[in-house]
Amino acid sequence: MADETSQLDTLLHEQRTFAPSEEFRKQANFNDPAVYERAAQDPQAYWAEQAANLSWFEDYDKVLEWNAPHAKWFLNGKLNAAYNAVDRHRTTSRKNKAAIMWEGEPGDSKVFTYEMLGREVDKAAHMLKNLGVKKGDRVTIYLPMIPELPISLLACAKIGAIHSVVFGGFSAKSLKERILDGDSDVVITADGGWRRGKVVPLKGNADAAVEGTAVRKMLVVQRVGDAAETEMVAGRDVYWHEEMAKAPSTPCAAEPMDSEDILFLLYTSGTTGKPKGIVHTTAGYLVGANTSMRSVFDLKDEDIFFCTADIGWVTGHTYIVYGPLSAGATVVMYEGAPDFPARDRFWEIVEKYSVTTLYTAPTSIRTFMKWGPQYVENHNLDTLRLLGTVGEPINPEAWMWYHEHIGKGRCPIVDTWWQTETGSAMIAPLPGITETKPGSATQPVPGILADVVDENGNSVEPGHGGYLVVKHPWPSMLRTVWGDDDRFKRTYFGQFEGTYLPGDGAHKDKDSYFWILGRIDDVINVSGHRIGTMEVESALVDHNAVAESAVIGRSHEVKGQAVTAFVTVKEGVETSPELVQELKQHVVDKIGAMARPEEIIFTAELPKTRSAKIMRRLLRDIAEGRVIGDTTTLADPSVVESLKNQYSNNE
Repeated sequence: MADETSQLDTLLHEQRTFAPSEEFRKQANFNDPAVYERAAQDPQAYWAEQAANLSWFEDYDKVLEWNAPHAKWFLNGKLNAAYNAVDRHRTTSRKNKAAIMWEGEPGDSKVFTYEMLGREVDKAAHMLKNLGVKKGDRVTIYLPMIPELPISLLACAKIGAIHSVVFGGFSAKSLKERILDGDSDVVITADGGWRRGKVVPLKGNADAAVEGTAVRKMLVVQRVGDAAETEMVAGRDVYWHEEMAKAPSTPCAAEPMDSEDILFLLYTSGTTGKPKGIVHTTAGYLVGANTSMRSVFDLKDEDIFFCTADIGWVTGHTYIVYGPLSAGATVVMYEGAPDFPARDRFWEIVEKYSVTTLYTAPTSIRTFMKWGPQYVENHNLDTLRLLGTVGEPINPEAWMWYHEHIGKGRCPIVDTWWQTETGSAMIAPLPGITETKPGSATQPVPGILADVVDENGNSVEPGHGGYLVVKHPWPSMLRTVWGDDDRFKRTYFGQFEGTYLPGDGAHKDKDSYFWILGRIDDVINVSGHRIGTMEVESALVDHNAVAESAVIGRSHEVKGQAVTAFVTVKEGVETSPELVQELKQHVVDKIGAMARPEEIIFTAELPKTRSAKIMRRLLRDIAEGRVIGDTTTLADPSVVESLKNQYSNNE
């Protein structure tokens, strides 16, 4: 623990502070610190004020009904997420404003005005209806970062279907799990996608995934063409462009949705093997997403917003689709990797589209640091006025590099903490008000009552750490876990009654700023992707050479955390570098590339307590190099026994 303590000491002794410039403060949407107190005194009035920024078909009659742990927001209101994101702008001066500026990996590009986007969404909505999709049906979407992805989300929302997006990096098995759990009978996919010049075989994965499911229709977007070698199944598979051609060109009426009608499911890893289908509803989610665009991102009508996430994750849902579009923004959407065809691709895009707000992950920033500033210096980034980070805690060194090399010392940085479950940013600076500290997400945004508590649920004093919690409901909170409300209650509200436990540890400094310390449960945060240790362990044990496995996250200078797997092989199996590669690939095949173990350590047995519990703390110490220098000695049973005894005696 010495290394972790020393790292925390370094964070909490961070002395550098950065106040908003007077010029930025004056023009900011939120520039009066009194907003925090006003929202704290009457959160419902604050959220009602924010809800007025949406367009409602029928007004709600009550802001909140809270029967812990279940919340209902804006009761009996009627609205539609797609109408708010697209249609309402088509009747204003934004009609011909760019809504989405899309850049493909090979360099192809398209621009959709709000009017053009609206027409595409209408046609896609008619197309889904023609395919028998109705309000409340679940539609699984497995697409690359192409325009048909946000169009699919918005078309589902328009007709009241529930979309369930699965990140294109997930394997066929992971896709199948999500199709089955959501009981989906329609899948939207593509023949393939581009990633660093190679074809991602999305259609092939989808074909394997739908076997043994209730899927009756698969809509296929032609993205790659002949290189994908697509096989279409007669009667089930149809091409997107052919079905769109059959759909009417007339407007499609937006389905009036109750505030609490489900907008989407999004699956996230948990401490057990089965992913959790997080349920988000229409009004509350949209209020949270829209509000944070104006408060945290200080969105102005002329802003060009570039979020580098994939729409397969919640960051893309909230900050590429529903948040920016509901606020009338222009969004930049990019299909490919940050280093293809060269390491300056992001900066090329920022310059090409005159991006004003960049929202990216600390993992990316640490990678840019590693590559060096020369790739940035070749481009004019003067249009940038605000920077954001998301997905994991950012270390002060990366924060400062971002500040100096990307923001040129003039752009405020909003380091945001939130999750799939929270729907929108929860702890973050307001750039027109907050004095920031490198590495700290600062304080909860107005209307959010977050705290750091000890194991008894008592608030810790400044200068202490504990569990991060949220003590009051908020509009964009998850409503349940799809099909498993008991799991929802147990996972998020089981430890402290009526209080949301996100599973992260945090520290409060002397100024009551929050420093997020990462996961306290068995979930590993790799480059902002949450990966359950149980998922990886199950995948490894599924291999016929493996008897037992234990997976932990260890520190990684670029990814934040990396997956380390300790593996005991079956009797008679020879360990080898080839087996290591085979096991890594096996995990990729079962879960997806983001779960590939960084290292696999073979051990004669796993160190366990006398009650047979795996000693994960010892494994973390071994992985971080705090115990035992040469891990090959773990193949010696006497070493494992010795370590086990040594640690058991210290428990």
